[in-house]
Formats: sequence, C-alpha cells, structure tokens
Amino acid sequence: MTATEEVLRQAAAEDVELVRIVFVNNSGVPRGRVVDRATLAGVLEHGTNVTHAMQSFNALDRLAPAGRYGPAGEVRVVPDPDTFTVLPYDERAGLLLAELHDLHGEPWAAGPRARLRAYLDELATDGYEPSLGYESEFYYTVDDDGDPAPFDDSTCFSTDGMRAAHDVVLDTVTALKAQGMGLAAYYPEYGPGQQELVVEHDTGVAAADNHVRFAETVRAVAADHGLDATFRPKPFPELPGSGRHVHLSLWHDGNNVLYDPDAEGPYPLSADGRAFVGGLLAHAPALVAITAPTVESYDRIAPGMWSSAYVCWGEDNREAVVRIPSVDRGAPEATTRVEFKSADNTANPYLVQLALVAAGLDGIERGLDPGEPLNRDPGVLTDEERADRGIERLPTTLDEALDALEADDTIAAALGEELVGSYLEVKRSEWEQSTGEDGEWESDYLGRAF
Repeated sequence: MTATEEVLRQAAAEDVELVRIVFVNNSGVPRGRVVDRATLAGVLEHGTNVTHAMQSFNALDRLAPAGRYGPAGEVRVVPDPDTFTVLPYDERAGLLLAELHDLHGEPWAAGPRARLRAYLDELATDGYEPSLGYESEFYYTVDDDGDPAPFDDSTCFSTDGMRAAHDVVLDTVTALKAQGMGLAAYYPEYGPGQQELVVEHDTGVAAADNHVRFAETVRAVAADHGLDATFRPKPFPELPGSGRHVHLSLWHDGNNVLYDPDAEGPYPLSADGRAFVGGLLAHAPALVAITAPTVESYDRIAPGMWSSAYVCWGEDNREAVVRIPSVDRGAPEATTRVEFKSADNTANPYLVQLALVAAGLDGIERGLDPGEPLNRDPGVLTDEERADRGIERLPTTLDEALDALEADDTIAAALGEELVGSYLEVKRSEWEQSTGEDGEWESDYLGRAF
C-alpha cells in the first residue's frame, strides 16, 4: 500500500471529513486550505491552488508593499502523505503538512519546507543528518476586561503551577501522543501562567513538522479548556518572555559529529563540534533575523533575561547565545548537542533549521575556532572585558538583524535567492508597519497568530 493509499484508508476508517493542508510562510504563521475526503485523493496527487502572494504576506496579515509576489500568479500546496494525522482535538478532522510547488509540478524556490528538504537531501548524499528538538515556552491566558492576563499566579517550577495547569497539560500531552509526539519535558516556567512543554527530538524535516503540530495542539486544547495560549515573545512587558530554544546535533553515518568519545567530563564536545559552535557564533547576527523574526522578539533579547543577548558560548550558560548542555552520563553520544537560545515561536521552524545547520556546517568547513567557553554572565563583564574576548551584542532591533542577514552570503546561499529575497521583503515590511517615527514598535497584532 502506498503512502497516499494509506492516508485515504485511514481517513475513511476514522471518518475524517475535513483535512487541513497546511504550510508555513515567511511570516511564520501556519496557513493553508481545507479539503473534504471526496477530493482528498486528487489533492494528494496534484495539490490545491493558492495565490503565490501568500509568501509575501507578513505577520500583520498585509501584503508586503515591495513584495515580489503580488495578486497575479499562484502555486500549488502539495501535501506530504507521510505527515497525515487524525486530529484528536477537532471532530472528524485531519492534518497534512505541505510544500509549495510551481505550476510545472516542481518544488517552488521560495517555499520554506521544500527548500529545507532539498538542502537536507544534499547533506544526506554525504551521509549527514541533523537531529533537532524545539523547546517552546508559552503562556496560558484568560480574558481580563478585554485584555489577556496569565491564568494563574504560580511561581517558577512550582508545584502550585503544576496543579493549576494539570488538566489542560494532561489533555495536551494525550493529544500530542495521539499524533506520535512523545513528551520530553514539562514544567511551569518563570512567569505566572507560563509553561514549557517539549516533545521529543526528531530528524530532518520531521522535527520542524512536529513543532507545527505541537503549537496547533497546544492552542486547540487550551481553547477546549476555556483558555488561550499565546506564543508571543513578550506578551506582558513586566513578565519574562517566551522563547523557543533549538537543540541541535549533527550525525554522519550514524555517529554524532559533535561528540568526542575520548573526552572526559560532562561536555564531550569534539573538534568539529567546537567548529560548529564557531559557525553559529560567526553567523549569529544574521541568524537572529530568522530565529527571532518579529519586532517584539527584541523586547525579549536583552541582557539579564536569560534570552542570550551576546554573541558567546558557554557550558550550561543560559546567558550565552550558544549553550552546550551537560550530557546524560548513560548516553553521552546521544545527548551531546548545542542549544541556540536566541529564538522564539514567531519563527518559521523550517527556516530556523535550514539557517542553523548551514551556519554550523560553515564553521566545520572553515575550521572556525569559537575561543574558550564563557561560563559566567556576559552582561556583568565590562565593555573592555567583552571586547578582549570578542563578545559582541546581538542586534537590538529587527531592522539591525535584517541588515546582518542581507550581508551574510552563507545563510543567503543556503536559503536561495528567491526565498531569502522574499523573506527580507516580508520582514522589512513588518518593521516599517510596526515602528513609529520615534523608533518605538507596536506588536499587539502578534496575538492574532501567535
């Protein structure tokens, strides 16, 4: 039985009537079409149409004024049958994740998932495969006279927070497992009503697919409990922000490239692992244009907020942009990895993976030396001490980060001209449409999509 035949069989067996065909565009917002079971076979074979202007829509739900994709022209949304899931939170509904193809049936150069898959296929010919886990923080909220407010007043990691959120978290975990995603970690986070819920890591495109399913599930189950769930980077100015830290390892012919089997201690990073870190640091100013891609992201990326405002790395240093987590002593190779911390949930997970892997591999190819790890808060160093160590501040606005991305040939080459060009147009339009003459930005619109 082919994958397509299996989707049709499962949809019939589970009495699925409506199937969501979902992609993520440059804005980071999941979008798509809905088809019924009667037309599903044709859509699986040929896709369904959508205006190509979707790739020029920004997070304000406006077409980028200078965007290359306007009202004339369309592409096909082509579902991947291997991604089919019956949705446990919506009656008689299913979900398929999709790529964008041109009218000739070829993967569209401006399509994020298709570009990531093509890039990973190229790596696979040389025996490489990345493994990723996305660690998402979010707030459960309730309505407070028309404004969102945290649903409880719990403290960090506290048992009262566990009790308050128990029912909704339990139903969320059950729904995630029903879709093939196991629980890796859960705890109430720093802010009142803030949660960190993490599904198990996966390889390649599947890791990014899982994050799309994860966020959809969290919001849907929260709604069933009379709550909202917001993934905005900084929904409450006076409270901690929410990130989506990315844990990443790189495997070659079944071996973890980042792991040194001869190293002792809890941080067995190999020479290639250090070079991978060097690549992430070298490209960090450009990377945050992709990993922290909204104006509000830069309210969160500030010193002293554990969101990593400086270009440095350290061993379990949560104020460094690249953290090396300590390994599980029972499985050191499997758990040797890097964590890129200056990232949040407004980012397109396919672009995040593509950019981070490209940056790290560039470090390996060029043998970049990241220097010695910094195992203290870079924010407490003097300007002179940071300068001596080559520690720079990350961009402080989306505008600065986009300038860094536009100047970064390595990341631009990995994305390709059509994708990086359209991405810059969309994000420039968000900056311009969000920012006043005084340089202050307004970002409440993010509550609609995130």
